[in-house]
Amino acid sequence: MQTPLARCGVAAAVLTLTLCIPSPPARAAAPRPDANGPAAGGAARSAGSAARAAAADAGAELVARRAAEAPGASGSFGLRFRRCASVEELPSTVQCASLRVPLDYARPDGKQISLTVSRVAATGRGGAARQGALVYNPGGPGASGMFFPLVGDLPEWERIGAAYDLVGYAPRGVGRSAPLSCEDPAVRAKGPTQVPAEPSAAYKQQRIAAARAYARGCAQRAGAALPYYSTRDNVRDLHVLRAALGEEKLTFMGASYGTYLGAVYATLHPGHVRRMVLDSAVDPDPRRIWYLDNLDQAPGFERRWYDFRAWAARHHATYRLGATPAAVQASYERVRDAVARTPAGGTVGTGELQAAFLQAAYYDDVWAERAAALSAFLAGDPGPLAEQARPDPESAAARENARAVYTAVLCNDAAWPAQWETWDRDNTELARRAPFETWANAFLNLPCAYWPVGERQQPVAVGAQPEVIPRTLVVAAERDGATPYPGALELQRRLGSGAALVTEEGAGTHGVVGGRNDCVDRHVERYLLTGDTPGWRVTCAPHPEPAPVSLDDRAARTPGKVPRALLPPVV
Repeated sequence: MQTPLARCGVAAAVLTLTLCIPSPPARAAAPRPDANGPAAGGAARSAGSAARAAAADAGAELVARRAAEAPGASGSFGLRFRRCASVEELPSTVQCASLRVPLDYARPDGKQISLTVSRVAATGRGGAARQGALVYNPGGPGASGMFFPLVGDLPEWERIGAAYDLVGYAPRGVGRSAPLSCEDPAVRAKGPTQVPAEPSAAYKQQRIAAARAYARGCAQRAGAALPYYSTRDNVRDLHVLRAALGEEKLTFMGASYGTYLGAVYATLHPGHVRRMVLDSAVDPDPRRIWYLDNLDQAPGFERRWYDFRAWAARHHATYRLGATPAAVQASYERVRDAVARTPAGGTVGTGELQAAFLQAAYYDDVWAERAAALSAFLAGDPGPLAEQARPDPESAAARENARAVYTAVLCNDAAWPAQWETWDRDNTELARRAPFETWANAFLNLPCAYWPVGERQQPVAVGAQPEVIPRTLVVAAERDGATPYPGALELQRRLGSGAALVTEEGAGTHGVVGGRNDCVDRHVERYLLTGDTPGWRVTCAPHPEPAPVSLDDRAARTPGKVPRALLPPVV
């Protein structure tokens, strides 16, 4: 799911563990099929798709067997770990390797691509016995996990790093793993971008044209490779990576989209699952992949936008944005109107403003700096807002790469409505009650309506396999906007009786594991080290809200807090 192991900071939390069986909120109804959309010719296409998937799955089994038998080094099988290339920007404590996999698993001896893999070996500290490799995927799709092994330096990961090799990788299409792009990054490297609060008919036509152009760009730049950026292919790559690491069974941690990747892997390869932690769960119902899952984000983000405004209102004495959420909204709208007329710093228009404050709907650790930036702007200083929201030209290529992979995987994974009228109807209705992010998300995903791949894949029915999936651990925040909480309940249900759910009550930061909540982390550590789960459904108290920080002391950080840049994003 569109956009960031949790961005770590040690947080003291009041801990409570109780049974929790919340009632899920109302869900969006399934879209009515288009005349030229998903329902047309479905039976014949489904049969052909199933046959091709079976051939590719057989190819993945062959490649995995070869990887398991291949001579390797440093305790691996099909991988040779050595010093990382300088472009990875990883310290010498981390080793890297390349994993060769087929572009098309139905042709296992055809064109090959290389995936980059990173690792820090288990330290064995305290006499811990090595338990194998722990592989991490941070989501997206489109995010890289190459930085993941660095978490071994954090105190809260010490015991896990003692027992496990910490393994990250860049999935196909990401970073140096057969990189994908759909347009020249320079097109989006500079601001400002002006986005209307409510899209007019003319603006919608502009975005339709842009979506068509982006989809064409994906086809032109990727060529015949475009259909092979998908969840099924990511699962096949993960199956080969497991074997190349010398592991008979996979120990895996996935966040956001990574939970869907892990759930599909467990469905297709239940006999190769050892332990799985699935953090911030995507709803895996195949009827919701991916159009309805994206519609579900709008009310989730609306709740989180309210949470930010309510927090800012409670700290009106610091920020002077208003003593109620409505007053804070009015302050935000004044800033939006102002940057629509005169971009902040010459680079931040309404589009950049929206993107910066969407981060506040993802992560409460940016609340203080975002509120301070609004406050400063209204006091006549646009500098902090420009600093926080302006596009970084140096990261333009990485942003475009992430967007391209995100688009390709979601568009290839399932059928999307092919008629603009469907998108317009559904999002117009949704925006009436959830205006904050509805249209931005719709336009982000709109290339899938015009996707130039003739046949989309059929989503895997997670949990439909006859074999029992071993114990898994699902972790979720109750007010997460990017992956709304009902998705965690659905994932737990589909994974079966061995799945446990740990809920952070009353919190909504996307990505719960990794230093934000001690209660959650204890459950995760216990499960990874022993295989024990805490019970069917248990809760943890929320991590503390961020303290208000004025512009004068915004550089101050909690002692022991690790810079977010050291950690892979949960996307």
